[in-house]
Amino acid sequence: MKWYRATLALVLYLLVLGMIYVVHMRFGQVDVVFYASAEDVLAATVIVASALFAFRLFGVFCNFEKIQIATICLLVGYALAISVPTVVDRSLSFYILEKLQQRGGGIRMDAFEFIFTHEYVKEHRLVDVRLTEQLQSGTIRIENGCVHLTSKGNFLAAASRWFRKNLLPRQRLLMGKYTDDLTDPFRHSFPTPEYLCNG
Repeated sequence: MKWYRATLALVLYLLVLGMIYVVHMRFGQVDVVFYASAEDVLAATVIVASALFAFRLFGVFCNFEKIQIATICLLVGYALAISVPTVVDRSLSFYILEKLQQRGGGIRMDAFEFIFTHEYVKEHRLVDVRLTEQLQSGTIRIENGCVHLTSKGNFLAAASRWFRKNLLPRQRLLMGKYTDDLTDPFRHSFPTPEYLCNG
């Protein structure tokens, strides 16, 4: 009986989350897709948690069990927020599939660098999207046409570089060859270019 009602609560949660998400994404203003999705997850969790405590249908659960069910709903929602809208919004892999479909199902392999640098960046407004996300996250600030790291951004960049160098795979398959190139992508970087900001 409890398993049935717990499953019912989870199904109710997914329905509520789906409705909130669709309304928010279609009619609301969104700064960052992941943050907006996380807000939807929290709103749906509050609604379902309230239902768990308010409706007699869920009276078979003690308060601790209700909190556990609400926590499970929150974790499921969080996993969905990362795994679906955020991945679709940010994924270069999905872009490749969509681009292949747009171009009739096949593209010459030697054209992909051109596609990434000339079509992907423009079609997805990649620079605008990523700078907006970083501004909203507080990791950068923009002043007088220059983008600067904040202290938070500097910390995250250092943590990311450490993780990349120490905990990403050293033998990763890239186009038929195992390499550690992506543990230090700046290894073969160009000399200091002329796009730096003074000061």
